[in-house]
Amino acid sequence: MDRNIEFDSEEQMCRVCGINDRNIPYMEMLLGCDLFVKGISLSYTGDNNTVGILFSSLLNRLKQLADKQILVSEAEIFMEFQSLKNTPSAFSASQIVEPEEKPFIYVQNRFAYPKGPRQEQYIRAMENSQIVFGIGPAGTGKTFLAITYALSLLLSGKRQKLILTRPIVEAGENLGFLPGDLAQKINPYLRPLYDAMETMITASNIHRLEENDSIEIAPLAYMRGRSLQNAIVILDEAQNTTREQMQMFLTRLGENCSAIITGDISQVDLPRNKDSGLIHAIKLLEGIEGIEIVTFDSRDVVRSRIVQKIIDAYASESERGARGNVR
Repeated sequence: MDRNIEFDSEEQMCRVCGINDRNIPYMEMLLGCDLFVKGISLSYTGDNNTVGILFSSLLNRLKQLADKQILVSEAEIFMEFQSLKNTPSAFSASQIVEPEEKPFIYVQNRFAYPKGPRQEQYIRAMENSQIVFGIGPAGTGKTFLAITYALSLLLSGKRQKLILTRPIVEAGENLGFLPGDLAQKINPYLRPLYDAMETMITASNIHRLEENDSIEIAPLAYMRGRSLQNAIVILDEAQNTTREQMQMFLTRLGENCSAIITGDISQVDLPRNKDSGLIHAIKLLEGIEGIEIVTFDSRDVVRSRIVQKIIDAYASESERGARGNVR
């Protein structure tokens, strides 16, 4: 069954679908299906009649909003979607079959939703497992989704604290020789974590949460000797942990504490005589109940197409180099 909604103009389509079609993945998440752009139309192909009706009705309502010079937001899409689902006359009893729900993360009136099956698997893993490893190249969204999910737990009261940590390889984690207080010393190394948070909440809110000790951002070395309770902990750039550091980190987890570990095993910056704790951990811990490992590759890159091509090019060069070193 094909359903096709044609827009009156490119301008109307842009208002409904958003800049760079950013609203389409959100509509796909709500409807539980894939949507396809064809010229100035949007189409759904599938056997679920309820989804087809919802799709057609939702798009027609959004077109009406666009005609009022409104650039449609996720909030408006959600309200129209809920209105349709709660309208008894919209469907007969025999038609109401819930579409397959895709996971999403909600943080302060904003939604983050998966852009592909691997991200969907990753979100479900974070929902269901105490320890989750997100392994893969830059641009796959693994750190952003981890931080967004952690914020959702913190702000909903399911966890009392969010801890973000990274190994600081460049400084050897010996920060005493650097000028300034602790925050000034570590800020350049941990700035990417702030950037990810500021996508979902304001910098002033982050500062407030840090002041009341709800958010802590610190080098991995500062985790030693602690027992973490009622917290969600993210270890980023974990490929640059040693085996000893990884073991230390994983054994900090106490009651109602979960961890998300992210890293790219192709980008290890440790000295040659040091093994990556991340590579060792995913081999050692695979298959243990409560631990899930989600592996991304270049096909999962969402940052941009050019990043995907760059990753593939470097990976190919590394493979050629490895073959060339075999005598």
